Amino acid sequence: METGSIPLSDVPGGLDVRTTLESGQTFLWRREDGRAYESTTAETASPWYYTVTDGEVIRTRQHAGELRWEATTDADGLLAERLRLDDDLPAIFESIPDDPLLVEAREAHAGLRIVDDPFFPCLISFICSAQMRVERIHSMQTALARTFGESIRFDGETYHAFPTPERLAAATEAELRELGLGYRAPYVQRSAELAAADELSAAEVRDLDYEDAREALQTFVGVGDKVADCVLLFSLGFLEAVPLDTWIQTAIEDHYPDCDRGSYAETSRAIREAFGGEHAGYAQTYVFHHLRTR
Repeated sequence: METGSIPLSDVPGGLDVRTTLESGQTFLWRREDGRAYESTTAETASPWYYTVTDGEVIRTRQHAGELRWEATTDADGLLAERLRLDDDLPAIFESIPDDPLLVEAREAHAGLRIVDDPFFPCLISFICSAQMRVERIHSMQTALARTFGESIRFDGETYHAFPTPERLAAATEAELRELGLGYRAPYVQRSAELAAADELSAAEVRDLDYEDAREALQTFVGVGDKVADCVLLFSLGFLEAVPLDTWIQTAIEDHYPDCDRGSYAETSRAIREAFGGEHAGYAQTYVFHHLRTR
């Protein structure tokens, strides 16, 4: 086992691990105490979180001004990548308007960072997200990993990687329905087949302009505009993406009515401009978490 720590004073704008990992943008991290999404109240100590990424197990917690970790490898680089620790939050916020809702959300959730999840697990997570609360999406992904993912032993415990496209493609619809996926089961199975066949890779999507990338992701079954925007924002580095979910639609109705243009494409362009353009996805993530938890 390797251990280490990252001083949060070296992270521009800081980091709040719990807010970041329980803000509904990633479903690939688990709380060791099993209490993810149970409460939004402050706690005296940061819990441990773990994930399996690139075949490595990482456990991490925030403590005494540091991001402490235990892992099967040197985890500094993986944590910096997965939690986007190099994002300069003060500089990003300079590009985001100071309207009342955005200021309120930023002040309430200081240290919330956008994640950078691996492409295929992120894709499947958000295919499963339709008409689901974040707690239920989280439990679905946990079940998929435990049932179909590779087992890895670490520090006397068994951890499970997210299943590969090939493994999920081989699962039956009935098996997936047994895990609670419901009507999403055939979407997951078919999209896994497409990913296993390398129908569209993350690298190919990253090479496209934003709106072309959103359209391209709809190659996968069960992926519409909103799911595509989630994958672009939380996995592929398109920080301008603003998924128009229920909470953002509520924000548009209550705070930005001029942005409602009657179609996803036009409303998306308008709210991206209202949220500052290049880093509009950061504004979206703060507003989403703030309205959901407020």
